[in-house]
Order: sequence, then C-alpha cells, then structure tokens
Amino acid sequence: MAEQSKDMKKVYEEQKHQQSRMQQKKQVYQEYVEQMTPKKNIWWQMIKAFIVGGLICTLGQLILNVATDQFGLDKETAGTWCSVILVLLSVLLTGFNLYQKLGAFAGAGALVPITGFANSVASPAIEYQKEGQVFGIGAKIFTIAGPVILYGIVTSWVLGLGYWIGKCFGVW
Repeated sequence: MAEQSKDMKKVYEEQKHQQSRMQQKKQVYQEYVEQMTPKKNIWWQMIKAFIVGGLICTLGQLILNVATDQFGLDKETAGTWCSVILVLLSVLLTGFNLYQKLGAFAGAGALVPITGFANSVASPAIEYQKEGQVFGIGAKIFTIAGPVILYGIVTSWVLGLGYWIGKCFGVW
C-alpha cells in the first residue's frame, strides 16, 4: 500500500512538473507572439480606411455624375459604366501590384465591395498564370472570391424560394 502511494505521489509530481513546463512554454510563445506582432494604432488605421474608402466611393460618384451629366446616360446605364470602370481600375492596379500596397496602407478601406471583389478575382489569376490557362488561371481564379459567389447564389436562391412560397400562400 505504501509503495502504491509512493507511485501515485511520483505520478502526481511528474504531472505537476509537466504542467509547469507547459505553462513556461505557453508564456515563452506568448512573449514571442507579442514581440513579432506589428503594433498598429487602431485609430490611425480607421482614419486611413475611412479616407481611402471614401475616396474610392467619391471616384465612383464622380464617374456616375460625369456619365449622367456629360454623356446624358440614364442612372442605370451610368451605374453599369461606373461598375465597369471601377472593376477595370481595380484589375489594372492589381496587375501593377499597386492594389496590394493600397490594401496594406488602407486596410479595410480598400475593400470597398466592387473594387475589393475585383482584386480578389484578379490576384489569383495573376499569381497562378505561370501554371497555364486551365490548371493555373482556370483552377485558381476563384479561390478567394469563390466562397463569396457560392454563398451569395445559395442565399439568393433560398430567399427567392422562400419569397415564392410566401407568394403562393398569400403571405406577400
């Protein structure tokens, strides 16, 4: 019985020692993470995001105004041209590796929906073009944007089905 008690005490001491070592490793790792994590001023990041996002939206509004006032386009056609021009500019900036720099500077401000989405489609296409048209661009182009498209389509389908069923039963 005494021998069993000694063995239990030994096991307990060993477990205690292992826990102590794990705590030390966690502490060392936490210090390493804090040391390596870039320190950013959240307020300055928000200001930059607000300014860059606002400038992108202002550019979009400027395109809309020019299309309607100077070229006499209706709002829907002007909106289409605005989208096309913003996507084109985003893809060009991505191709010249400038959009990534803009994103690094502005953070979420560069993710204004249409330009950010265009960047997320163009980036993998440019990155994987060396692997060929099919296995490079074709297979990898939607690696980032694919889930967004998938869940957007599925959600719109489910909501449309719900709306149709509601119309059938006189709810809407």
